[in-house]
Amino acid sequence: MLIESLQNEKIKRLTRLLSKNQDRRKAGVFIVEGQQENERALHFGNQPEEYYICESIFNGKLPDSKIHFVSEKLYEKIAYRGTTEGIIGIYKLEQRNLDEFKPKQDSAIIILESVEKPGNLGAILRSCEAFGINALIMTDPRTDFYNPNVIRSSVGCLFGMNIFQASNEETLEFLKINDYNIFTTFMSDDARNIQEKNLKTKSAILFGTEHSGLSDFWKGKGENVLIPMSGTIDSLNLSNAAAIICYEILRQKLEK
Repeated sequence: MLIESLQNEKIKRLTRLLSKNQDRRKAGVFIVEGQQENERALHFGNQPEEYYICESIFNGKLPDSKIHFVSEKLYEKIAYRGTTEGIIGIYKLEQRNLDEFKPKQDSAIIILESVEKPGNLGAILRSCEAFGINALIMTDPRTDFYNPNVIRSSVGCLFGMNIFQASNEETLEFLKINDYNIFTTFMSDDARNIQEKNLKTKSAILFGTEHSGLSDFWKGKGENVLIPMSGTIDSLNLSNAAAIICYEILRQKLEK
């Protein structure tokens, strides 16, 4: 049966799940839009519950799972990206516990405190995956790893990554137990060039919110670092700053 109406009960549920983090958490699911993103979700072992597919747009192999077919006009209304690719999947959400993560001796992790913008989080996830960062931790988060916009802007790369949510206190305890070198990114006169620091061993680099940076909780908890710049501005967009430091970590590890 082809679904064509926004008033269909299945579509009402889907739109609630697409728009409300609390509804997704309550249902224990996350939503994936796009062919590449759904392929990655499956590749890394996520369990699908059902799919909504527009046959006139979708050009991939139909998944081996429960499928609801929707009209092109309806798909344009429910999808984040309009008519692109024609597939939305609903997957079971599995909780990830930071205590279960066993880091290697050269482990590098990025920690984001109270990040707010899904687009920034998605871009940072993409940089972490590209440059071989071993894990990303969000502390006291104001957005959700499985926000559809995060999945979209990360191009689904988060599905193959070690990602965790924890409090500041839990994260600091984890870093101490596992002997990480902690680097903070406060804007202050005591900050030192990140390129002068040894990032080949266990390293954790912390970033704060887009507007106010790290909270006072992290003051004095690690070495304060900065990215050297020659322009007149004194800061970078959060996702750009994270990308540069992720690359610096990889650059050092590739040095002979």
